[in-house]
Amino acid sequence: MSKRGKKYLKALELVDKNKEYSLEEAIDKLKEMENVLQRKFDETVELIFRLNVDPRHADQMVRGSTVLPNGLGKPIKVLVIAQGEKLKEAEEAGADYVGGEDVINRIAKEEWIDFDVVIATPDMMPKVAKLGRILGPRGLMPNPKVGTVTQNVKRAVEEAKKGRVEFKVDKAGNLHVPVGKISFEKEKLLDNILAVVEAVQKAKPEAVKGQYIKNVVLKTTMSPSVRLNIADLQKTLAAKAA
Repeated sequence: MSKRGKKYLKALELVDKNKEYSLEEAIDKLKEMENVLQRKFDETVELIFRLNVDPRHADQMVRGSTVLPNGLGKPIKVLVIAQGEKLKEAEEAGADYVGGEDVINRIAKEEWIDFDVVIATPDMMPKVAKLGRILGPRGLMPNPKVGTVTQNVKRAVEEAKKGRVEFKVDKAGNLHVPVGKISFEKEKLLDNILAVVEAVQKAKPEAVKGQYIKNVVLKTTMSPSVRLNIADLQKTLAAKAA
């Protein structure tokens, strides 16, 4: 067995599979495991939800976005597709790339995707639509539901730079949302996680009956998962909002 495999198994021993941890306990566990794993890079912390939804039905689709209070821990490259005054507005707001048809053509011909977020004005969307096969599979297609198709380019760019994360339920009813880096202080991770939980709760479809969030786990890129106690998570969220 490889050395990496041994470290993973050692980290796995730190987690009780039959226990549901409080959020603070879970963050402590991740940091404890990180000391065992000793990765050479700053791993991303991810929150994974299993939801009581059937995404095959349009009225049970879960999609949304939120701005993480403490960002993602990495610089975000933003592309704005617009024209006229909106290009200047995007540049002044700090967009990394701006353009109109020239950018659309470059993406179409070269499959250029050196950016993390694409923001487009509504008037450009008929032309941006042809990029669906390139941007869609990578989760980069602008969408009004998550605030990336908008006339308010300034606000969209600023929020993306701060660390706006988007989420969309997969075919199995799961959500995978990055919430920061393992190097973040505990309180910063806690704030980011609660912001995501609140956004996911607000995105609950009206058609869903019964328990909406079935299961939540916290993990890093390459660590074992730590299961969260949902009741405690919601209690922590309520206390934070009070």
